[in-house]
Amino acid sequence: MTRKAYDYIVVGGGTSGSYIAAKMAEQGASVLVLEAGGSDRNPLIQMPAGYVKLLNAARYMWFFQSVRQEQLNGRTPVIPSGRVIGGGSSVNAMVYIRGQSTDYDRWVEATGDESWRYERLLPLFRAIEGNNRFNDDLHGSEGPMKVSDPLHVNELSRAYVQAAQATGLPFKADFNRGQQTGAGFFQLNTHNGRRCSAADAFLYPATKTGLIDISSGSLVHRVRIENGRAKSVIFSRGNAVTEIEAQKEVVLCAGAIATPKILMLSGIGPQQHLKAHGIDVVLDRAGVGENLQDHTEVPVLAFCNGKYGYFGQDKGWNQIRNGLQYLLFKSGPVTSNGVEAGSFFDPDDFSNDAKIQQFCIPSVYLDRGTTDLKPSYGVTINSCVLRPASRGTVRLNSGRADEQPLVNPNYLSDSEDLRLSIAGLRQARRVLNSAPLKHMVDREIFPGTGKDTDEELAKHVRAFVKTVYHPVGTARMGREDDPNAVVTSDLKVMGVEGLRIGDTSAMPNIISGNTNSTTLVIAAKAVEAMAGTVTGAMGSKRAG
Repeated sequence: MTRKAYDYIVVGGGTSGSYIAAKMAEQGASVLVLEAGGSDRNPLIQMPAGYVKLLNAARYMWFFQSVRQEQLNGRTPVIPSGRVIGGGSSVNAMVYIRGQSTDYDRWVEATGDESWRYERLLPLFRAIEGNNRFNDDLHGSEGPMKVSDPLHVNELSRAYVQAAQATGLPFKADFNRGQQTGAGFFQLNTHNGRRCSAADAFLYPATKTGLIDISSGSLVHRVRIENGRAKSVIFSRGNAVTEIEAQKEVVLCAGAIATPKILMLSGIGPQQHLKAHGIDVVLDRAGVGENLQDHTEVPVLAFCNGKYGYFGQDKGWNQIRNGLQYLLFKSGPVTSNGVEAGSFFDPDDFSNDAKIQQFCIPSVYLDRGTTDLKPSYGVTINSCVLRPASRGTVRLNSGRADEQPLVNPNYLSDSEDLRLSIAGLRQARRVLNSAPLKHMVDREIFPGTGKDTDEELAKHVRAFVKTVYHPVGTARMGREDDPNAVVTSDLKVMGVEGLRIGDTSAMPNIISGNTNSTTLVIAAKAVEAMAGTVTGAMGSKRAG
């Protein structure tokens, strides 16, 4: 760090933090980025297939342990979250989905602000996007965040798309055009066989301005608020505790679990909860840590009758061959994210807007700790409920910044989420039993043949349902007279000057699909709102 004060302090160097820091520096402001994790300069991050190896890597991930989930047989599932420069965009599956236009209509209803309508956000999506296939009124081709088709598609993925069509779903060439319903291949945030993270697209290029300092390994303790204004940020790096002043704004981009935690440690949140942990109340805001939403998925697994899929491709001679193909030609299985194909649908009526997203994984895959299933040649079809009705909370475990919060996603607390999960299982089975996929499948492992009743499938859901790594909503946008809203429609924390939120915490409702692209648009909206605060910024003169 080269300064004692910065125009802006961005807490979190992930998807939204990378974008906001870059854009403010490009406007001539000095920016400090505080990131709890470390460098993203790891080949496993850069190569698309490598992210699977990072899912259990504490060096790059937070592992937020949930409290006991009553609807999941008392399980306490982990919700991983990126802890690295680039955040989730450095460790996610790279799937590029914007959601449905009606998702954003719900945001307009929550905020009363028409600027959150999808049609109004479309220019931001297009400006961010650098798509190698589309360049039209819906897609951009010149943006820094690269989007491309999979360079390698496994035969099981192709068979899934054909089998899904056999069940009545149409082929969908673009899941981000019109109604989502259909089966097809996901576009990815990749470029020439490499991951394109928000750090690659925005943060690193903007460091050339000389106005951005990135402090990795920095754990934020709290935001100091004086006379109703965010004054500075207190954080630790190693054994040293430092306080840095923000002359314009502090922007929280720490994610939907860490952002409400930081707010509460700063004295903003439910009054009685803060007092219980010995925290001086700056602002009684009941909605902080409420409204937690997360996508969940439940699997159908089947063994194959031949050597189909990716099993063994990271072992022995296969590993050497695939590695050389990637290094020399940027092609082959290493360019795959392992989730090449999928579908969107309403299980009750394919003509309706989608309620479920399916992912086809050309291998036998279950979340850690769920079973001792021996890997083999197989296929997994995961069904994700797109608009879960269940709502959870994030609460402090103590007043210490180095202790994890109490995370209660409250999975399946609404019976509709369970019903849709079961319906997703039934559709996955229909796909497995349709040509050409059925000719490649030997037998179903989970839920298991003969388990057909709602009761039996519900038991499977409760045992195996897991996060899709998309927590949102814990400091949501709303109207200023809404007692449960935390930020205004321009993402300012209500009741505090100079404090803004730029991440998924602000979503009133989760979108229908992977959240990374929408996170960037939230960041872009924050930058639009912040543009007026740059006047009088410190500019390009660097302090010693």
